[in-house]
Amino acid sequence: MQKRRRPTQDTKQQTIQHLFSTTKLAEPPKQKRQKLSNDSSPATHQETLPATSMYSFPARNKQNNSNVIDLTDSPTTSPSPRKPLRPARNSYNPNLGAKKIVVKNLRTVPTANPQQFFEQTWQKLDVSLDSIFGRKEIPYSMEELYKGAENVCRQGHSADLCDRLERKAQIYAASLQQLLLQNVNSASTAVLQDVVNAWSTWSKQMETVRQIFYYMDRAYLLQAKKPSIQEMGVSIFRNAIFEDQRIQQKILDGFCDLLRTDRAGQLASQVLSQNAVALFHVLGVYINIVEPRLLRLAQDYIMEWTDKAVKTMSLAEYASSSMALMETELNRCKTLGLDLSTRRDLEIMLEHQIVERRQDTLLNSASIAELLDQNAVSDLARVYTLLARRNLQEKVKKPFNSWIDQTGTSIIYDPEQEDAMVVRLLTMKRQLDNIWIVAFQRNTILGHGLRETFQNFINRTKKTSGTWGTDNSKPGEMIAKYVDMLLRGGSKAIPEALVKKTSVAEVPEEEDENDAKDEDAEVNNQLDQVLDLFRFVNGKAVFEAFYKKDLARRLLMGRSASADAESSMLSRLKTECGSNFTQNLEQMFRDVELGREEMAAYKSYLEQQGTTPSIDLGVNILSASAWPTYPDIPVNVPTEIKREIDRFELHYKSKHSGRKLDWKHGLAHCQMKASFPKGKKEIVVSSFQAFVLLLFNGVDENEKISYETIKEETGLVDTELVRTLQSLACAKLRPLQKHPKGRDVNPTDTFSLNSNFTHEKYRVKINQVQLKETKEENKETHERVQADRNFETQAAIVRIMKSKKTIGHQALLIEVVEATKKRGVLSFPDIKKNIDRLIEKEYMEREDGGMYSYVA
Repeated sequence: MQKRRRPTQDTKQQTIQHLFSTTKLAEPPKQKRQKLSNDSSPATHQETLPATSMYSFPARNKQNNSNVIDLTDSPTTSPSPRKPLRPARNSYNPNLGAKKIVVKNLRTVPTANPQQFFEQTWQKLDVSLDSIFGRKEIPYSMEELYKGAENVCRQGHSADLCDRLERKAQIYAASLQQLLLQNVNSASTAVLQDVVNAWSTWSKQMETVRQIFYYMDRAYLLQAKKPSIQEMGVSIFRNAIFEDQRIQQKILDGFCDLLRTDRAGQLASQVLSQNAVALFHVLGVYINIVEPRLLRLAQDYIMEWTDKAVKTMSLAEYASSSMALMETELNRCKTLGLDLSTRRDLEIMLEHQIVERRQDTLLNSASIAELLDQNAVSDLARVYTLLARRNLQEKVKKPFNSWIDQTGTSIIYDPEQEDAMVVRLLTMKRQLDNIWIVAFQRNTILGHGLRETFQNFINRTKKTSGTWGTDNSKPGEMIAKYVDMLLRGGSKAIPEALVKKTSVAEVPEEEDENDAKDEDAEVNNQLDQVLDLFRFVNGKAVFEAFYKKDLARRLLMGRSASADAESSMLSRLKTECGSNFTQNLEQMFRDVELGREEMAAYKSYLEQQGTTPSIDLGVNILSASAWPTYPDIPVNVPTEIKREIDRFELHYKSKHSGRKLDWKHGLAHCQMKASFPKGKKEIVVSSFQAFVLLLFNGVDENEKISYETIKEETGLVDTELVRTLQSLACAKLRPLQKHPKGRDVNPTDTFSLNSNFTHEKYRVKINQVQLKETKEENKETHERVQADRNFETQAAIVRIMKSKKTIGHQALLIEVVEATKKRGVLSFPDIKKNIDRLIEKEYMEREDGGMYSYVA
C-alpha cells in the first residue's frame, strides 16, 4: 500500500486570487517519490483524461462478438430506473462573479420634489392637528403622520415644520384664552377649576402632538438646543392663559379662596389645590408669582390672629392656641400640596409673628408666675417650646428666677407657717426640679439660675423675732428640726405632701417581706432631699447647733427610730461638711456606746458584791466638750434614787480618779409602774414628772396637793414646775387632775390623782414635753451661735491684721468676707462692730486715711 506524504506549506496555502483564477496555474513540483517497476524502467507521465472520457464505456456490437458480455448495456427485461423523490441539492456554490446585497427595511428618499412633498405632508399634519386640538378623531394613522414628519425633517425642512407647528398651537391657545375670558366673571374657584381642566386637556393634546413630531423633537430641536415640544406647549399655554392679567388674577384669587375656606374650618377641595400647585410648578410661576401672594395672605391672617389672641387669651391659652395654629398651617401645606419652600417660609413667618413679635407676652413675669403658682408644667413646656423656636428660651430665666426668689422669701419669713418651712421648701424644690426637667428640657442656664436663686434667698439674713434679733439663718434651724422629726418618727413622720405617690396597680395585694427595707429607703430618700436643701445653706453653724441638741435628746432618751438612719445621716454630713464638722457628733455616739459598757460593768460589779439595787439605774457619761451645754436645774432627788446615784458615783470615781461627775437631772427619764383604779399601767416619764408623781404615791384619790406643796417638795423653779404640771394635768394623757380645770397652771391650783385615767396600751409615754424645745432654749441656742460667730469673725480679723500689718477699711472688709464665707456671708455692719471691739481690746488701731494697723 502506497503511503501518502503530508503536503508542504507551498501546496497547502493558496491565495484568494489562486482559488478564483480561471487559468490553470503551474503545478508545483511533485515531492512524492515515484514507484519503481521491477524492470527499473523510468516512469512515463500519463495525460489526465477528462471526466467524460474517463467514465465513457462504448458499447460493443453483440453481433460482432457474441462471446463478449457488455456490462454497460442493460437487458431489455430490466426495469426502468426509478426517479428520485426530490432533486439532490448541490451545496457547492462556486464564485461566478459579483453578488447582489439585499438591505431590508431600506428607506428610500421620495423621488418627488422636496417642497412639494413638504406641502403635501403638512396638509395631512394640519388636518390632524385640527382634529387633535378639536378633540376629534385623527383621519390618518399615527405611523403615517410620524413617517411623513420624519421624511420632511430628513429633507431639511425641520425649521419650517417647527414654525408651522408652533403657530398652529398658538392659534388654538388663543381660542382657549377667549373661551376662558367668557367665564372670567364667574367665581374665582370656578375659573381656577376651568384653567386646571384646560391645562389637563392641553397637556394630553401636546403629548399626542409630540408622538407625531417625535423625530423632529429629538433630531432637530434637541440638537439645535431649542425648546422641546413639551416646553413649547408649556410656554404657549403660559403666554396665552397665565400672562393674561385678568385670568391670572382670577387664578390667584381662586387659590387664595381655597386657603381661606380651609382656614375657616370648611372643607376645601384638596384635589383642585394639588392640581393647581402642580400646574403652577409646570408653568414656572409658583416661586415668583404664587408663593409671594400666599405668604402675604398668611401674614395678614396670622397678624390679625395674634393681635386678637394677646388681648383675649391668657398665656396658657395663647401658647396652646399658637402651637395648634402652627401645626394646622404647616399640615395645610402638606394636604393642599404646597411646596416645601412655602412650608419653610411659612414656618419662619409663624415663628416671627407668634413668638418673636410677641415675646413680651410670652415672657410676661406675672403670667409666668401664675403658671408657676399653678404648677402648670404642660403650659410652661409649650411656652418654652415656642420661645426655643427663635432661640429665646433662655430669656425665661429672669421671670423664672424672680418667682423663685419671691416665693422662697415668703416661705422663709412667714411666721405663721414657720414649722412647715422645710416641707414647703422641699415641695417647692421638687416642683422646680420637675419644671426644669420636663418643661425646660434640662436647660443648663436655667438650671444654674434655679440653684443660684435658691441659694440667694435661703441665705438672705434678716433680724426677726424668730431668730431673737440675730441675723442667724432660720432655714438652718428648721432643717435641723425636720431631720430630727424624720429620725425620731421614721417613715411615719414623712409629710403626706412629700410621700412618693404609688398607683393602684403598683400596690401589692399582700404585705411584702421587705416593707421595713422600703421604709428605710423612703427615709433615706427624704434625707437626700433635705441634704440637697442643706447644701444651699452657707452658714452651717446654726444647723450644727440645733442638730447637736436634737441628737443629744434622741440618744439620751432612746428616741431614734433607726440606728441605721442615724448612722446614714452622720455619714452624709461627714461627706458634705468634712470630718471637723462631725467630730463632736461622732464623739456623742461613742459616749453612748461607752456608757452601755460602763453600766454593764457596774451591774456585774453589783452581782459580785451580792448587792441588789432598789431601782434599775442607767447612767450616760458624756464628754462635756462634745455635748451641748445644759443648765443646772435644782431639784430634790428622792432618797432612794439619791442612794443609788451616790453608789454609782463612788464606784466610777474608784475606777477613774480625778474625774468629776456633774449630774443633769433635767435630761433623765424613767419607767414607773402605777396602779390606777381602772388598771395597772407602765408609764414613761421624765425625772421631774416622776418626782411629782411620787408625791401622790399612797395618797387617797380624793386628796388634793397644792402647787406650793409640790414646789416645796420637789425644789423645782416655777418655770420647770409649771411646765411639768401642765404635761401631767393639762395634756392629752392626764394621770393628774387640776383644780380648777384649765390650760394654764397657777400657784393657787391644786392637783389630785386622776381616777379615770386609762389607755388601751399597757405602756404609756407621757414624757413628750421633755422632747420639746422651750423658747428659752431656742433663744439661748441662737445667742450662743451669734456669739460664736462674732468670735470667729474677730479671729479672722486678727489673722488678717497680723499678716498684713496695715490695711485699708474696704480691703479689710473684703478679706474678712472671703475668710468666713464658708460659715456664711457676713454683713458689713457686723464686721464693723467686731472691728470696733478689737480696737477696744487694743488688738488694732485706726490711722489717718481710713487705715488700720496691727498692734503686737
